[in-house]
Amino acid sequence: MAVVAERAFTSRSTLQKVEAGDTNVSIGIYAGVLQALGLLDGLGQIADIGNDPVGQALASAELPKHVHLKRTVGSSRDG
Repeated sequence: MAVVAERAFTSRSTLQKVEAGDTNVSIGIYAGVLQALGLLDGLGQIADIGNDPVGQALASAELPKHVHLKRTVGSSRDG
């Protein structure tokens, strides 16, 4: 535990809070602990919408069915 805390640049008591899932510990501390354990690469997958089919379905449901583009003054189809 002391080695992980040292590598994560935190104290053993904070590391114990991380192990307990304390929500008052900053995300930076969690990232430091993941780095110390060699698990930081997985952190990027947490917010990846590709791993969240429910989130994808909810986001798709919010999309409009039809989109109407507004033309700016002076624009024409001929370019």
